[in-house]
Amino acid sequence: MAKLQMTPSEALVETMRAEGVEVCFGIVGSAFMDALDLFPDAGIRFISVAHEQAAAHAADGLARVTGRPQTCIAQNGPGIANFVSAITAALWAHSPVVALTPETGSGGIGKGGFQELDQMAMFEKSVKYQVRLNRPDRMAELARRCFYMAKTESGPTQLNIPRDYFYGSCEDEIYKTPDLARGPGPRDQIEEVTALLATARYPVILAGGGVSMGNAVDETKALAEHLSAPVVNSYLHNDSFPADHPLSVGPIGYCGSKAAMRTMAKADVVLALGTRLGPFGTLPQYDIEYWPKHAKVIQVDIDPKMLGLTQRVEMAVLADARAFAAELLQSLQSGWKLEPNQERMDEVEAARRAWDEELESTSSSTAKLMHPRRFLRELAAAIPKAAIVTTDVGNNCSMSNAYLKFTGARQFFPALSWGNCGFAYGAALGAKVGAPGRPVFALQGDGAWGISGLSEVMTAVREDIPVIAVIFQNHEWGAEKKNQIDYYDNRFVGVDLSKSPNYARLAEDMGAKGIRVEDYQEVQDAVNEAVASEKPCVIEAVIEGGENVLADPFRRDALEKPVRHLDRYKHLEG
Repeated sequence: MAKLQMTPSEALVETMRAEGVEVCFGIVGSAFMDALDLFPDAGIRFISVAHEQAAAHAADGLARVTGRPQTCIAQNGPGIANFVSAITAALWAHSPVVALTPETGSGGIGKGGFQELDQMAMFEKSVKYQVRLNRPDRMAELARRCFYMAKTESGPTQLNIPRDYFYGSCEDEIYKTPDLARGPGPRDQIEEVTALLATARYPVILAGGGVSMGNAVDETKALAEHLSAPVVNSYLHNDSFPADHPLSVGPIGYCGSKAAMRTMAKADVVLALGTRLGPFGTLPQYDIEYWPKHAKVIQVDIDPKMLGLTQRVEMAVLADARAFAAELLQSLQSGWKLEPNQERMDEVEAARRAWDEELESTSSSTAKLMHPRRFLRELAAAIPKAAIVTTDVGNNCSMSNAYLKFTGARQFFPALSWGNCGFAYGAALGAKVGAPGRPVFALQGDGAWGISGLSEVMTAVREDIPVIAVIFQNHEWGAEKKNQIDYYDNRFVGVDLSKSPNYARLAEDMGAKGIRVEDYQEVQDAVNEAVASEKPCVIEAVIEGGENVLADPFRRDALEKPVRHLDRYKHLEG
């Protein structure tokens, strides 16, 4: 393609077009206004949010739905600083977000001018790749590099642009970066894994986020069925294997499935497929030490830095989850005659049934003030099967891990290991833009709602993005209250969220639909009404709080009973 005369702003916008960008999230600013002026004619929709953190979360949500790099942009300095936490969330989610970060003009760098900040240092540990534009005529080249690295490294990247470098004239060519295809891994490793699984006494497949993101669910199902191997979802990846499959036992990790944990504990060989084996997702739960310390673990992942990082593994395979699973199945079918293991399948069914019965018994309260588990049971049953669900952090969102079940990939977008409050609503905005024909629910506690969801309802109304927010209204920071109960003898500091407004009524005032639910028998109708409305909607669920409804301790590994040395505080010890 011949080079064309263009401005750096045109080079950036045309590169975005070439990479398939149709939406960019942010807040308008003078630093990038020259490029912004081109968006409408380029066919790029600019969605203006209430806070820049929501813009980066929305780009993350859109990237998770589509599997393609998505963008966010904001004013240099304070606006860009508001991206940092959300871009870090995208890093932990392996989400290809390209953060476009205008900065102070090139002639003023280091002089302490208006809105100047070292934006490279801020993002250094939060992105897979970053570059500062050092010449205006390299705009297309370095923008392409950011998109390519976002795809290749499966994570966020940063293009830092001195604000005066949007202007001028350059000669450049525009083209799409290649998509990198990853293979199934070395043949000798596939054969070794084949033998390990074929001769295993109790093989278990741990399906990670790479199964969902890598479109490997069908291959994983076929592999599990051939091996009669139960399948466990890795922590907060409830959409990595269909919950209605007879070999599915649910997710391990905090507030997950006891069926999954009891099954995992039996394994002599674990095929960890498309997972980094995150440390928080393998901690004991419900007093179950479920990680099989003597099992042979086969870890398959596309990121070599993750292999063997958190767990000792028998084999580390650098491969695409889908390609590896397909090759492995072919190897098993051609080299080994395996009969269905009815005994193991019966054990899986018994474990599933026992856990379902336990959940039922703990989620059957008929108290006038809804118990959160009863609400979650009703909510999970009411949410349409094709829906996408984003969740924040906190006790009630964590408890939802046991209730939310999915039958397809790319349906469940939690905050994951970064765990920042305020994630869910912004991510839901992006997810809904990417999947306009599917209901999208954002689950948040009332604390997290105050951080982001409340203000972003205005964005949903203004931009006509019919996201359905579900607020767990219990007037407390529940996870931290549980810590103060368990470790600090019920001395409560900073956990009270009483005197909150009626969020459903407030949503109506903002132009959305508001529904207040105070009875578990109303949940199904509320969800149906919200979906049918095709409007931004806020369902405020008033639920019971306090000691009796809180989940298991959130961080058994991070807190201990206090010891005091000064006389003033001695009475607080023990």
